[in-house]
Amino acid sequence: MGDTTMNERVIAITGGHGELGRAVVAAALDQGLKVAIIDHATDQTAPAGALALGGVDLTDAAAAAEAIATVVETFGQLDALLNIAGGFIWQTVDDDRPAWDRMFALNLTTALNSCRAALPHLKQSDAGRIVNVGANGALKSVSGMGAYAASKSAVHRLTESLAEELKSTPVTVNAVLPSILDTPQNRADMPDADPALWVAPADLASVMLFLASPQARAITGALIPVTGRV
Repeated sequence: MGDTTMNERVIAITGGHGELGRAVVAAALDQGLKVAIIDHATDQTAPAGALALGGVDLTDAAAAAEAIATVVETFGQLDALLNIAGGFIWQTVDDDRPAWDRMFALNLTTALNSCRAALPHLKQSDAGRIVNVGANGALKSVSGMGAYAASKSAVHRLTESLAEELKSTPVTVNAVLPSILDTPQNRADMPDADPALWVAPADLASVMLFLASPQARAITGALIPVTGRV
């Protein structure tokens, strides 16, 4: 069984080069965790102490399995998987461009492939953890959000189902449901909004890392809103 001592725990973070991913990586390193970043991007520099695996297409099950295997080969174990990889497209239903397939590939398939690849290793930890990123906006969709909300709702159902399937193991599965993240892109897209009301990536990172910790052993199958003051 893996050691639950914090500085012995190994955490894999998909989408670790994005705005939220970078915040989670930084916070995890500050906590003394051993961190692996799995990302499609290839032109990013990882923080000191982190393993960076770039060019990984997590919509491909074999690529996801290879990346997770590399993490385990490097560190000797895997204790937590944080699925941040994903994307967003605003598109109305009468627009026939392939947003729906793209949203399900980026948001659901990446998480599903990563979970499947990680599960055999997480079951070997005495505190295996999976933390997915859903969306508060998937609880009730609005105009132009159908494809995104549907894909994130699927992540919610994946989280709940997998949590039930794993109740006989030490592995817990939960999801955070953020509202609007305070990122440069969102500030540019919504210049008249007050970003102080949004969710800071560092604050969401704190919630995710708690759910990934041994101390969160009593929480599984939860969909946790993280909505700031919106």
